[in-house]
Amino acid sequence: MTSRRPTIGVFDSGFGGLTVLKALLEVIPEADYLYFGDTARLPYGSKSVQTVARYAVEAAHFLEAHRAELIVIACNTATALALNQITGAAHVPVIGVVEPGAEAAASVSKTRKVVVIGTEATVCSHAYQKALEAKGLHAREKACPLLVPLVEEGWVNHAVTEQVARIYLEEAFADGFRDADTLVLGCTHYPLLKPMLRRVSPAHVSIVDSAESTARAVAERLGNLVPRVASEERRAKARVGFFVTDSVEKFQRLGQTFLRRPLANVQHVDLKE
Repeated sequence: MTSRRPTIGVFDSGFGGLTVLKALLEVIPEADYLYFGDTARLPYGSKSVQTVARYAVEAAHFLEAHRAELIVIACNTATALALNQITGAAHVPVIGVVEPGAEAAASVSKTRKVVVIGTEATVCSHAYQKALEAKGLHAREKACPLLVPLVEEGWVNHAVTEQVARIYLEEAFADGFRDADTLVLGCTHYPLLKPMLRRVSPAHVSIVDSAESTARAVAERLGNLVPRVASEERRAKARVGFFVTDSVEKFQRLGQTFLRRPLANVQHVDLKE
């Protein structure tokens, strides 16, 4: 990496990774960013490990070709199923979202019991369970398949979404996990639901946002690179470029819900299989 503004590539199957990009912009505003959303081929959760790995490696190579100096896999499914393959194929450092989330949970949990909510594919991979157990924690993973479509429908504050989340969390914190004191958001759509999840979670539970944890992990990985950036570079607004494999208009419309700002400089690309 250079001593100037680093360029960070962010990859997701669609929109959820924009919450990771949002956290990165807040934690490391003195970097530039490239975001690749493979919107034509989502969802990844219904695809095989081999297919997810192939798609993700193609995206990593695309970001490298556009001069990304570090790649963030801002997709829980791709991280859970194919992080090793992506890391092995890339020529720059790669950071996924699972390990930072597990690390953050380990740092805040006192009872050493953690609940993880995520998509069916992420939960079935047991990536979070393995990462948490390696740190000496007991984990219960709970698939919440209805939450992503509700978020993408724009029902973030809807009573139906709150009722669905309440049912999921009541099941997750039942029986032997009533004393679990940490909830890990194992899907990048879920940060949009954080205020509501706070309301329906047990009062003693801390919420770990893996998007925020990943942004902090990226900052640590960059080491002392960012502080060496000249003061005028630090004050400069981050340049962000977006690449999507499907509708630009739809990405701009839905994406601003996740990023909390209008999305400009969005380009359509067609990755040849």
